[in-house]
Amino acid sequence: MPTTPVFAADLAKELPPADFLRVLVLFRADMVRLTGEAEAAASAGRHEALRRAAHGLAGAAGAVGATAVDAACRTIMRCKDAELDLAESIQTIRRLADATIVDLDLAISQARTA
Repeated sequence: MPTTPVFAADLAKELPPADFLRVLVLFRADMVRLTGEAEAAASAGRHEALRRAAHGLAGAAGAVGATAVDAACRTIMRCKDAELDLAESIQTIRRLADATIVDLDLAISQARTA
């Protein structure tokens, strides 16, 4: 049987199974929503809106230990407009979000069968 993804391992130990599942499902929904907001902001050339979406995503990612997403978002949050490559930023967020969603789906599946 596959193991719980690393980013969720600490939560799995600390929370009752039903709460753990609820956190994973909520984080997955936030990940999808905030990644979509970040993509829309980047496509529209809205630097500040991208930083706001990255801020929300960093907070959610940090809460569950998705450190790669958290770190990438914090980098975006620190960049000034002139330094912020919107296309590159959103590619990074999308790549990390997609990988995290795969891990989340696995963790959710495991939590539901536990």
